[in-house]
Amino acid sequence: MSSLVQSVDWLAIAPPVVAAAVGLAILVADLFLPDARKPLLGWTAVAGLAASAALLLPLLDHDRSTFCLTGSPHACSYTADRFTLVVQFLVLGGALLTALLSVTSLKDERGNLPEGEFWFLLLSSAAGAALLPASRDLATLIVALEVASLPAFALVGLRHGDRRSSEAALKFFLSSVTATAVSLMGISFVYATTGTLYLTQVADRLPHVDGQFHTLAQTGVVLTLIGFAFKTAAVPFHFWVPDTYVGAPLPIAAYLSVVGKAVGFSGLILVTVVAFPSYADVWGPALAVLAALTMTVGNVGALRQQATRAYSAVRLLAWSSVGQAGYLLVPIAAAGYADDPQKAVGSTVAYALMYGAVNLGAFAVAALVGRTTSGNRLADYRGLYASNPLAALLLAFFLLCLAGLPPGVIGLFAKVTVFSTAVDAGLGWLAVVMAVNVAIALYYYLQWTALLFRAREGEPVKHRVPVPLTAALALTGVIGVVLSGAPQLVLRFTATGLF
Repeated sequence: MSSLVQSVDWLAIAPPVVAAAVGLAILVADLFLPDARKPLLGWTAVAGLAASAALLLPLLDHDRSTFCLTGSPHACSYTADRFTLVVQFLVLGGALLTALLSVTSLKDERGNLPEGEFWFLLLSSAAGAALLPASRDLATLIVALEVASLPAFALVGLRHGDRRSSEAALKFFLSSVTATAVSLMGISFVYATTGTLYLTQVADRLPHVDGQFHTLAQTGVVLTLIGFAFKTAAVPFHFWVPDTYVGAPLPIAAYLSVVGKAVGFSGLILVTVVAFPSYADVWGPALAVLAALTMTVGNVGALRQQATRAYSAVRLLAWSSVGQAGYLLVPIAAAGYADDPQKAVGSTVAYALMYGAVNLGAFAVAALVGRTTSGNRLADYRGLYASNPLAALLLAFFLLCLAGLPPGVIGLFAKVTVFSTAVDAGLGWLAVVMAVNVAIALYYYLQWTALLFRAREGEPVKHRVPVPLTAALALTGVIGVVLSGAPQLVLRFTATGLF
């Protein structure tokens, strides 16, 4: 009789555990700290997220690809492989930058956000987001998805008495609950036909499902994919994004744009490439159509925001993030046609790393401008170079990275990699759609960039830059410049398998 006691590699599970533990410690400390000492909670959260991210470094030096928290090496619930570590780095790094944006902004937000609750919710969501890429059974995957999502609802609606914030949280909540319900129904169908929740066992058993259960299995696969399409904000499941980003505190909008997307796309990669490879003829074409629709609707929506400078810059970034989600979907769709699906999805991971760094940088500049303006409109960025040359140059660099233009070399290389992945998979029509959308996006990114250097009537508005915001701008700027100088640091994920 085998032992029921299993040894645990505590280092392998440390990143999400440390984030969760620090969040609980902050929640308890908040009960006893006087109001004057509450800012210490923010710095504790920053330190906790930095420690969680740092704990990923020793994992890179050891082969833990066979580490399995539950089951056998062929049926795991938690695996610390290369894919897990890369996505956890993106998630925890994004949460750390969000924390830096939040340290000095909580009291500036309308209604003065409650600090203890804010940091607890942020760390709890980050812990769930870090758990998800390591999940290797459908039950753990859904639990991690909800642990990442539920605190995010509260973060969006944390401004008490703010109607716009409450409306944003409600839209986000309803869309996410719908996605979860659809996913759970799909997973129940998959379990009914295969008798297992482990991703690798599902992959082994699905091809042998026949008869009346074949239709049930197909339905389960489709419903599971629809649920994750909600999480990735793919069209037509994107309706919650613009209002949620505008109504949420700005650091949380930045968090959702990067960490929220990382959660959705890592889950989508796991269920398609790892669990449902035998149904590639179903999800491959479906994701290709979703990718084309998502990038087109997102970029056209952003183009409409650029048409008048009275629109919110955050709303433009929200529509831009929908368009970027379309690019991220392309390699996953290509994996349904490729001989090496793992290599194909490596392009999504590489693109997500680039997008995460530069998009958080753009939100950091938006946070800086928002300190002196209430609406954070596009018109508020006119003449930014005259008042804060460094911030203007950084925002111009981030926008050029998103557009895929030099000197944003990493953005150009990432787009070319995604484009070539589609061509190699035989999706020439999708590559053409992507090229058209890149041209559309180029227009509104360059329009915004040009606005930064135009003359402004009256005296330039001086922007005071707090130390944490300076650190966030410096980190994102350095990462963007380094990756543009050495794009192979990211693009190497497209050359080898991640699992």
